[in-house]
Amino acid sequence: MDAELRFLDHPTRHLFFTGKGGVGKTSLSTATALRLADAGRRVLLVSTDAASNLDEMLGIALRNAPVPVPGAPGLSVLNIDPDVAAETYRQRVIAQMAASTEAERATVREQLSGACTTEIAAFDEFSSLLAGGAAAYDHVVFDTAPTGHTLRLLSLPQAWSGFLKDNDRGASCLGPHSGLKMQEARFNAALAALCAPALTTVVLVARPDRSALAEAGRSAEELRALGLHNQQLAVNGVFRATDPHDGVARAIEALGQQALEAMPDALCALPRSTVPLRAFDTVGLPALRALLSDAPVPVPPSAVSAASAAASPPLAVAPIDQLVDELAAAGRGLIMVMGKGGVGKTTIAAALALGLVQRGHAVHLSTTDPAAHLAMTLDGEVPGLQLGRIDPKLETQRYIDKVMAARSPGLDAAERALLLEDLQSPCTEEVAVFHAFSRTVAEARSAFVVLDTAPTGHSLLLMDATGAYHRQMTREFEGKASVHVVTPLMRLQDAAYTRIVLVTLPEVTPVSQAAALQDDLRRAHIEPYAWVVNKSILAAGTHDPLLQARLEGERRQMARLAGGLAQRTFAVPWLAQAPVGLAGLAGVLAAGKA
Repeated sequence: MDAELRFLDHPTRHLFFTGKGGVGKTSLSTATALRLADAGRRVLLVSTDAASNLDEMLGIALRNAPVPVPGAPGLSVLNIDPDVAAETYRQRVIAQMAASTEAERATVREQLSGACTTEIAAFDEFSSLLAGGAAAYDHVVFDTAPTGHTLRLLSLPQAWSGFLKDNDRGASCLGPHSGLKMQEARFNAALAALCAPALTTVVLVARPDRSALAEAGRSAEELRALGLHNQQLAVNGVFRATDPHDGVARAIEALGQQALEAMPDALCALPRSTVPLRAFDTVGLPALRALLSDAPVPVPPSAVSAASAAASPPLAVAPIDQLVDELAAAGRGLIMVMGKGGVGKTTIAAALALGLVQRGHAVHLSTTDPAAHLAMTLDGEVPGLQLGRIDPKLETQRYIDKVMAARSPGLDAAERALLLEDLQSPCTEEVAVFHAFSRTVAEARSAFVVLDTAPTGHSLLLMDATGAYHRQMTREFEGKASVHVVTPLMRLQDAAYTRIVLVTLPEVTPVSQAAALQDDLRRAHIEPYAWVVNKSILAAGTHDPLLQARLEGERRQMARLAGGLAQRTFAVPWLAQAPVGLAGLAGVLAAGKA
């Protein structure tokens, strides 16, 4: 089946690729940028995802400045690294305060050390690119973070423009308001560029999957509300069975077709592009060029031979129900489900929670994901299972009310107005979400809390905030023997209190990102408890030529895990029934059991 690429018919200057994690945003955005460069255009590919794997795809080291891509004349790539961006931003703001006193500069340094400054700095670079900072290029292609985080990013130009309008008092994580007129003009220019159909196209990427299409539909409506009306839909990974006798292949095709036929009305009217499921991993320039090629890509003969399939070793991993038994033995605790977007974290978190309830435990199942799908995944009520969500808007208002109540009594009317004005800044949300996360972590002292986290990049920012708070508390109470401080980070480091479950697909990019996340956690002295390999075709059994070709890649990834990457490995086979609702989740728990 050939690719149908309507978003490349008349490409605008800015192309945003967004969607649910795991749908192929990075692959499609990179392949698009490469195709435009091959056509003689000057192209800048920008990643706004803190957990981007562009370096692995392109085989180059990424920086916060454009890096030419060897083998692709005209193509450069830039990764907005949050930590580097934050330090650059801090230095620039302080440099603008040369005429200020040292005390004033020290105050601003403290304000710029907060967790939200990381997000603001990345956003500032993003705005600069939209407002003319990439004038040397014909096209700027944005590979964005998963939907929830991206919607916040795209809403920030409007939010900060409104916050700064006629506001020349006080200070925030942007720096002193009185010195921000340059940023205000930049944010307004970024907002204008985003909302101009002749300049910007948003490509909503989905797979032929119910949840991915539902999220794309919600995103389409929210983006229209922000003024971004030039939208297109790209359906990636469309599968057509070639072996009519292969039940697994027929079921995969049927589920995809059903999802497309029932997709939300918000998507039906959009121009649609279709990219077929490919037999190869999209790593390296040849594979990326082939992804959008109309020419058929041959399946390696070794992958389809019956002998190869028959010689495959059995999958040496345990079923997920066994993981539930191990977790239940503790009697209580925090179970954090983490991983790259689109690997099935929400499904695994819901299945683990249901399994614990079935074993007689009370469970609070919650999420930190801005694009939460827990309610849709469960699709029903279970006695003993409390469903929650850390809602950013609700938590922000709760945080503002708490701060105002604590500090207002000692302030006059003008000071209270200034405090409330500062608390209306968009960065307050990041602080509020961290406080809600801390409360949820503390609940696991007496019960089970299963936490479905946001995709890797956003979760790492939350972990950064947790580390920053820990350092602040330990400094504050250092030397005070009478004070016993237990921070959220200390609870996450306690293996008897917290079990981290990393979820991945048996593909090179999700496994590599889970491995990188594991390294990040270990640097924070947090040891993952187990890995779950989701949607394993190897465990399901299939003879379809295309799926057999993909099995070769799956075997390589399973070998990586068996080679010491994971201490404990559990697997969920690809299931013909979508893992939605109580019956579907029960099927996940039953899968692979003897």
